[in-house]
Amino acid sequence: MPAASRTRSHHGRKRLAGNAALYALLVVGALATLVPLGWMVAASFMVPGEANSLPPRLLPAHPTLQNYATMFTRLSLLKHFLNSAIVTTLATVLSVLVNSLAGYAFAKLPFPGREKMFKGLAAALVVPAQVGMLPLFLLLRQMGLVNTYAGVIVPYLASIFGIFMIRQYALSVPDDLLDAARVEGAGEWTVFRLVALPVIKPICVTLAAFTFLSAWNDFMWPLIILADSGMYTLPVALANLVGEHVQDTELMMAGSVVTTLPALGVFLIFQRAYVQGIMSGGVKG
Repeated sequence: MPAASRTRSHHGRKRLAGNAALYALLVVGALATLVPLGWMVAASFMVPGEANSLPPRLLPAHPTLQNYATMFTRLSLLKHFLNSAIVTTLATVLSVLVNSLAGYAFAKLPFPGREKMFKGLAAALVVPAQVGMLPLFLLLRQMGLVNTYAGVIVPYLASIFGIFMIRQYALSVPDDLLDAARVEGAGEWTVFRLVALPVIKPICVTLAAFTFLSAWNDFMWPLIILADSGMYTLPVALANLVGEHVQDTELMMAGSVVTTLPALGVFLIFQRAYVQGIMSGGVKG
């Protein structure tokens, strides 16, 4: 065999071995992520005390739905589930509407101080959200929005991250396309709705997924702004149950499943548009 062929064969085997090692590492990482989630689901169907047995059980010996029945009857988890659904849906819809309008304006509508204002917003991305919670709470208290769902939704209405995402993607909309619509007599709202919005739809879907996951899983802000336990969202209500039922591992796992499944379902449904928006935004921005 010629030396060149032996060299190519050696490099091919080396590359194959490297790929196999990489895939094996990815499989191990995936299993490390999925095993705790799988055990959470399995434990939610176990009878009380079974999840704490040694050695730990991976599957329930006698599967039962009693933990879920307890969650939705005796502990009234359905009310908190609906609270989360209302807050998350409104936050997602309003966030996409407001942020898409603001991002489009920063990208395509000239107005005094536009570039300086956007640079200021971009610089604020490095400020942790927790830093603004106290002044925001004080402002909402003066507005009478404490202990209201409106107070929970306000932080999602115009997020710097959302405006930044939409603006970077909207820069790719051809100016000639917008000008052609204006020449035909279309107003700015019509131009945005009929011309720009269809083009930036992928990044809007991405923002909707981001906002839904963030609002559904948010614990800190609803805990701060809501004083009435009957208005608690699902994460806050579940955290309160942990203190009351600290030994009821199976019950807590059932609550964790109920909290996780909607967010997981939304991500899987919009996964393709989500990835497309992230990659397109990165390339076009």
